[in-house]
Amino acid sequence: MRINKFLAEQGVASRRKADAIIAEGRVKVNGKIAKAGDDVSPSDSVAVDGKLLSHGVKYEYYLLNKPKGCVCTVSDEKTDHPRKTVMDYLPAGVGRVFPVGRLDYNTEGLLILTNDGALSYRLTAPQSEIPKTYLVKVSGTLTPVQLNRLRSGVEIEAGVVTKKCRVTVIETNKNYTKLHIVLTEGKNREIRRMFEVVGKPVEFLKRIKLGELTLAGLDRGECRPLTQEEIYYLKNL
Repeated sequence: MRINKFLAEQGVASRRKADAIIAEGRVKVNGKIAKAGDDVSPSDSVAVDGKLLSHGVKYEYYLLNKPKGCVCTVSDEKTDHPRKTVMDYLPAGVGRVFPVGRLDYNTEGLLILTNDGALSYRLTAPQSEIPKTYLVKVSGTLTPVQLNRLRSGVEIEAGVVTKKCRVTVIETNKNYTKLHIVLTEGKNREIRRMFEVVGKPVEFLKRIKLGELTLAGLDRGECRPLTQEEIYYLKNL
């Protein structure tokens, strides 16, 4: 097995980030610094930052109702004043898991955490086109022209156009509008940027569904293990 895949399955990092960790010389195989493209077998000793990894992986899967005001990283290393991360909301005793995909600092909602690298890749790979449903709130009302622009795809930066998506108005009045929007891609801050293009900055954003998986029964900031049925569903989504 390639070393980057092994690290991903161990929950150390995604394959791409694992390559960076390897390039920094932080990974050793049988006491020697690993190189990108190396293979490892069950008989090999693999350590990251001096910590020995086990070849026998027990996969863990959790569902978090992420509150706003925390970052989707294992640790906040980019500031002198670390912010809360999603890891702060996991129950005691959870193993080395990582968030699948990202919700930005001020976005709430459904987030999967696991150490199953294969599932993480499946859920985030662009070609998977897994539908994700969001609740969006903006001020005032939207015109049919604005709604059709969102549905048809908008240019959020030079040469970058969003895919067609489903946009449904669920509540509207002169003060605000609430909508459900279903995306099958995950560009950085995509929804916020889409609404900025049509002149309607987002006031509230929450991911409420991944496929048909919902947050039912989970309050903001709460976390629970996924059921075997839910794990099977996600692996076959």
